[in-house]
Amino acid sequence: MKPFVFINVAASVDGKISNERRVQLRISSKEDMERVDRLRAESDAIMVGIGTVLADNPRLTVKSEELRKKRVLEGKPENPLRVVVDSRARIPEDALILSGEAETLLAVSKKAELDRLKKLQEKAMIFVSGEDRVDLRELMEFLYHIGVRRLMVEGGGELIASLFREGLVDEIYVYYGNMIIAGKNSPTIADGKSLDEPAELELLEVKKLGSGILTRWRVKRKRFN
Repeated sequence: MKPFVFINVAASVDGKISNERRVQLRISSKEDMERVDRLRAESDAIMVGIGTVLADNPRLTVKSEELRKKRVLEGKPENPLRVVVDSRARIPEDALILSGEAETLLAVSKKAELDRLKKLQEKAMIFVSGEDRVDLRELMEFLYHIGVRRLMVEGGGELIASLFREGLVDEIYVYYGNMIIAGKNSPTIADGKSLDEPAELELLEVKKLGSGILTRWRVKRKRFN
């Protein structure tokens, strides 16, 4: 069993999520950022790859006080569980995602150094699977086991591609901001090694939102059970 997995990503019209320097860019509109906050509040956990943590240093918390209060009234913690896929445990000990505002789960492989894990386990739960890279299927089963039913994935491109490769994605939201970034080496929505077969999508929704366009797609590939 696994959670319902959906990806949310903001990209330029040419499909880039950052530039070649991989610096954080403001692609989303104000309206889209409010939508993302609602999606976070409705999720049990939010996942990112280590590349996103190193590049953006996100908190991955719900910004709206009203939405946090609503979660508490529903018997949930103020913020969803934060999950970082970090095979070699490269996350800095002062990363904002390790703050006490929410619980954090660090998913690592067996290649992660034990000394690093001993320090990190003071700030995060540790899940170990896979020899060189985190076994994403085992991670999904574990998340389901601890009560995660709705998992939001916020990047980056390599993690997104890996999730598609494993057939773990149910839906994907793509917000296209009103810009062109360009750059042969600029990261895209799904990076890394190409898929053996393209993941076929079904368009569920498209609408103008702020200065950009929001699309929502269902993945037609057979889901992992």
